[in-house]
Amino acid sequence: MSPNVHSAVLSRRRLLQGIAAFSTSVLVSGCNKALTVSSLPTSAQLATGPQQPVPSGPVSQASLSVSSTTVGNIGQGFAGLSYEKSALCEPLFSAANTDLVGLFKLLGPGVLRIGGNSVDQSVWVQGGAGRTAGQIAPSDVAALAACVIEADWQCIYGINLGGAATGATTPELAAAEVAYAAQQFGPSLIGIEIGNECDGYGAPSSYFAGNWSLAQFEALWEQFRTAIQAKTPGVTITGPASGSHESTWTVPFGQAVGSSDLALLTQHYYRGNGQSSNATAANLLSPDSNLQNNLAILSAGAKSSGIPFRMAECNSYYGGGATGVSDTYASSLWVIDFLFNCAQGGAAGVNLHGGGNTSCYTPIADSEGAVIEARPVFYGMTLFTQAGQGKLCQTGLSAAQIDATAYAVKTASGGLNIVVVNKDPSQNLQLTATLPQIASSAKLLSMTQLSNGASGPNLAATSDVTIQGGTINPDGSFSPSAAYGLSADSSLLSFYVPALSAVLIQTAA
Repeated sequence: MSPNVHSAVLSRRRLLQGIAAFSTSVLVSGCNKALTVSSLPTSAQLATGPQQPVPSGPVSQASLSVSSTTVGNIGQGFAGLSYEKSALCEPLFSAANTDLVGLFKLLGPGVLRIGGNSVDQSVWVQGGAGRTAGQIAPSDVAALAACVIEADWQCIYGINLGGAATGATTPELAAAEVAYAAQQFGPSLIGIEIGNECDGYGAPSSYFAGNWSLAQFEALWEQFRTAIQAKTPGVTITGPASGSHESTWTVPFGQAVGSSDLALLTQHYYRGNGQSSNATAANLLSPDSNLQNNLAILSAGAKSSGIPFRMAECNSYYGGGATGVSDTYASSLWVIDFLFNCAQGGAAGVNLHGGGNTSCYTPIADSEGAVIEARPVFYGMTLFTQAGQGKLCQTGLSAAQIDATAYAVKTASGGLNIVVVNKDPSQNLQLTATLPQIASSAKLLSMTQLSNGASGPNLAATSDVTIQGGTINPDGSFSPSAAYGLSADSSLLSFYVPALSAVLIQTAA
């Protein structure tokens, strides 16, 4: 890195270019036209590639309309990952961990967020030996930065704020850590996050139990920000990393701090408590009105303050997830809806939290620094990223009582990619899609699950998820079978969406 730290950190303008532009409206309308077999395409444009097989079991006719109306945006690095800062004390993050780097690369250029509860339990030790619990040493940060750079990712890096309650950390310590991190990451550092879920610091047994408010947080946060900026001028700051309280904490904080001192609002979201009796696959796959409400609040707040927002720590159920739900095929289907819903709701990106081998919700399982496997939720993330970047188009899906969702992405190359998720346990869909443009070619990839000896997918399965028959290996290698070729008639496409599956249709203009 150049001695001039200004050249090592992203400017606010570059951050805003590096993350997705945010949208403030969501509109999905129904298509009421009844579909008959005679309305299916006539194969005027012949399919290239193997033909999609007819699924076994009952098949329902359905229709999908895609318009050119934009309802959101997906930019580079939209689907990212989040890890506890304590992971820096393990031999996980390094450029030599080719398995982890390979899995990161499979998702494309992304954003890694380092945070979690362990942020406020991790203290910078300039002369530390490294890989010591509770301490962050220069070697830990250097290894993390090398891993991120090798994967062609970027990083949101969290630092301790809660420890200020006991003097375990200070603005000066935070500033020293950030200066070193900025030097190591260079332009791969897109934000410094001060503290974690600071809206909960006043809870019993927490850092400022019984004596905490937004005003107190803003004052303490400003002390840290000022010290950081003094030592590393121009470094980008994000926050407040709220656990909830969108309308009473996150949005007011952004408005109070302002866009000149804050480049990105960060918010956390989980569907519920992993230990709750409501933490079921059926609940996870059902429409999430609370998410929609929170996105609306954040989107409006982002628009009024001029600061985009990112769902920087998310997953299915908090507390590590719900066993038998968060670690199963149900999460593969859920995460596709979740990511698209966040994009439609105006988020600049999403970071799925995880790490370890016992965590039910982790996208990538690891133990003692070694990658174990890509979990089911990672498959859903992969299918989402394969849909590409660009503008989200308005869709209208008419599928009677079948529980299905559909999304469309208009890419920079002019192509239109469509994702349809069928969550019905037994009913297959035969879908006719009406596009806003003529497709010169179209191909389909399918994500499903099938255990040995089973007749169909099982939401409770923890393995045997595939995308077009391909398994994602621990090193990130992935060799799906040839995509199915689809026939098109003008702007019409026809294809199947089997029960409990998701399909990705990629078209060229």
